[in-house]
Amino acid sequence: MPFLPARKKVKALPESSYNDMDISNLPHSIEAEQSVLGAILIDPKSLNEVMPILKPQHFYLAQHRAIYEKMIMLFQFSKPIDFITLLEELKSDNVYDETTGKSYLLQLGQLVPSVKNIRRYAEIVREKHDIRELILVSRQTIQNAEDGSGSANELLDAASGRISEIRESRDIKGLRKISEVISVDFYGRIEKLNSPDADKYAGVPTGISGLDAVLDGLHPSDLIILAARPAVGKTSMATNFVTHAGSRCRKRVCFFSLEMSAEQLVSRMISSISGVDNDKLHRGRMLDASDWKNIAQAADFLAHSDIYIDDTGGISPNDIRSKIIRLGGVDLVVIDHLGLMTPDRRKENRVQEISEITRSLKLMAKDLDLPILVLSQLSRESAKRTDHMPQLSDLRDSGSIEQDADVVLLLYREKYFEKEDSVGDAPADPNSAKCIIAKNRHGRTETIPLYWQGQYTRFVSLDDRH
Repeated sequence: MPFLPARKKVKALPESSYNDMDISNLPHSIEAEQSVLGAILIDPKSLNEVMPILKPQHFYLAQHRAIYEKMIMLFQFSKPIDFITLLEELKSDNVYDETTGKSYLLQLGQLVPSVKNIRRYAEIVREKHDIRELILVSRQTIQNAEDGSGSANELLDAASGRISEIRESRDIKGLRKISEVISVDFYGRIEKLNSPDADKYAGVPTGISGLDAVLDGLHPSDLIILAARPAVGKTSMATNFVTHAGSRCRKRVCFFSLEMSAEQLVSRMISSISGVDNDKLHRGRMLDASDWKNIAQAADFLAHSDIYIDDTGGISPNDIRSKIIRLGGVDLVVIDHLGLMTPDRRKENRVQEISEITRSLKLMAKDLDLPILVLSQLSRESAKRTDHMPQLSDLRDSGSIEQDADVVLLLYREKYFEKEDSVGDAPADPNSAKCIIAKNRHGRTETIPLYWQGQYTRFVSLDDRH
């Protein structure tokens, strides 16, 4: 067998790749850069308007980056920004000498068409920078591919991760007066919720009345965590949410299942809707004529829903983002589960990787304006407590899960711990369950009593158990 060279490590793209690759002839606007710097020299207060948009690395020319960096430094130390102070700082760093520096700074002040347009000049500079970064990402990806630096998945992760960072950094919002927020956002949302099309703007219903009464559904831009110990019923509850939202509420739902196959999920959905014992469906035997009729009706009902299932293993946040964007018009995303996800960038340990994943998912929910429900495992700590009730501190791997989540739901079943009720030695109701709303960024927390119908793999409200 011929000797195969060791595979090279995929080069991760840093925030700025100017030092690694040739950027000559890439898109830029020297005039816009000069106009930004000149406007600040004429009116130093205008720096306040461009700092949220521009960082020094966004400038194409190294000299312009140095000038802007010194302007920001003077601003931070509350020193005046003018030709003299700026020139002295640039001379001390050997950026310019006395003659060249004075001449160029004076020239900058003369080149500005209008100080009032500084924000637009800054936006042009930023736009050119982001286009350059996209070109550099493409070049590095091609170079890694030609060098054999990693597998296709590794190359995709490296490129998509950097592209996501560029996209996220472009989300620039300035200060807004509260009157504008009230008139545009607040009243606008209320008007939508009271319009004939209110269903389009309300949260996605879970189908569990007690839960919907508190949460008012799963809301856009929210990261919702559903956590429990293994075998308590996380996947079943998530499947119930997906079935209700996709088939009964006609929402477009994406279910990313890293643990179960698409066929297994569909089997659970059909059992839940048809009322046919899931064990019968799994075995494929002992089905009578009535069962077959109910299965056919449930299958037809599901087939006309807008539910999409992806059972790719080890999927990353950027993979999910790309698939959602390609599909378009998604109302709810469900991921089962967090512990099996792959980060877009490898970290030193699993805690850091989970932190990276939850941060990416929260930004995705916000950027794409949709609710993302993520299943997660709880640690064994609850088993050590007398009442076995799960708590937020039981979330495994990282405190970032609790931090990044807008809503945390903890699922609990007494049967899991073989708990005896307080009356005597009689065993607890094996179907008794609770959904604890442990965190709710938008309102109150509460414990919702549920009933587990194991033969149909579904949770229902106590009022609906019959």
